[in-house]
Amino acid sequence: MPALALLSAIFVAALDQFVQWRYGTVGIVGLLLLTVGIKAKNPTISSVGAVVLAVLLTGPAL
Repeated sequence: MPALALLSAIFVAALDQFVQWRYGTVGIVGLLLLTVGIKAKNPTISSVGAVVLAVLLTGPAL
């Protein structure tokens, strides 16, 4: 069980660093909103986070 928790923590830290490196502070805010919305089972907050991340991902294509 501790190995699973360690791997999970490493994955989350790596994802956080990648999003911050690639998309900056707004990417972290979007990821945070999405995570909090899912944990709190609040579709409004998770939708806002998903929209923020989607806008960041499609921004260069527009």
